[in-house]
Amino acid sequence: MFGFKPKPQSAPAPADDTQAKAPPGGLFSRLRQRLSRTGSSLTEGMATFVLGLKEIDEEALSELEDRLLLADVGVDATRELVDRLTVRVRRKQLADVDALMDALRVEMTELLAPVSRPLIIDAAARPFVILMVGVNGAGKTTTIGKLAQHLRNAGHAPLLAAGDTFRAAAVEQLQRWGERNQLPVIAQGHGADSASVIFDAMGAARARGSDVLIADTAGRLHTQTNLMDELAKIKRVMSKLDLAAPHEVLLVVDAGNGQNALRQAEEFHRALGVTGICVTKLDGTAKGGILFAIAKRLGIPIRFIGVGESLEDLRVFEAGEFVAALMARN
Repeated sequence: MFGFKPKPQSAPAPADDTQAKAPPGGLFSRLRQRLSRTGSSLTEGMATFVLGLKEIDEEALSELEDRLLLADVGVDATRELVDRLTVRVRRKQLADVDALMDALRVEMTELLAPVSRPLIIDAAARPFVILMVGVNGAGKTTTIGKLAQHLRNAGHAPLLAAGDTFRAAAVEQLQRWGERNQLPVIAQGHGADSASVIFDAMGAARARGSDVLIADTAGRLHTQTNLMDELAKIKRVMSKLDLAAPHEVLLVVDAGNGQNALRQAEEFHRALGVTGICVTKLDGTAKGGILFAIAKRLGIPIRFIGVGESLEDLRVFEAGEFVAALMARN
């Protein structure tokens, strides 16, 4: 297991937006700030709404249910959360809005706890292969760069495979990360066979002693059957060198897509057997509740969250920390 405590960089930071300056304050305060839009959509106005009520009633719970749905917590997860709170209300256990919010924090944390499982790099797998998948625009290539540098800082020797051969900018972006952070990148020409690139990269990782290979793939809509089949081909080609590869299929989804991110996760999981999820762009949306929907519907581990553009904003997902930041009072 590895944590993400940034170390001093031995190479200059990239000039592009992948290394934007982090906001001031500690890690928790930054997380709280980044999740403020979703947090506000959940809690803003609740205190005013229940002001004057002698106790929390069904009307208050109905208001809370609406807020959970607007934050894209999803029907299933919302129903579970509200049902659990309703039981407490009927038992006269929630006297005021503070008690309601405290109970909601507990229930949210319990719902997310089963998927709060960090990525573990198996030292016996050399290289440990991480296959990155997702739709266009989810932030996959940027996440790869950040993850690779974090892994290097944690003592690993990552190698990158530029398997997104359909978008020249993706290859160039990975190469910039490699050049500026001493990370080797295996790439071929534009339009090359992605499976071939990744196959070569696995061999190169073994030859160079790299213990982790992070393989990029072209972004694709989950509805594009032919491109989803190509990912299955990549998995088959990998197995020729290592039957267990890829050891992690990490899906990157954009939190701003809301319920569509859940549908993406369902389709990618059906096609590939997703083993981990990274939810990006949580800082720019009020729909951060999608993590609860994913947890309830799929139960796939949420490995990381992206809450900004700095290195510190790629966070190992921790249910308790996430909920505490989400529900923090100003």
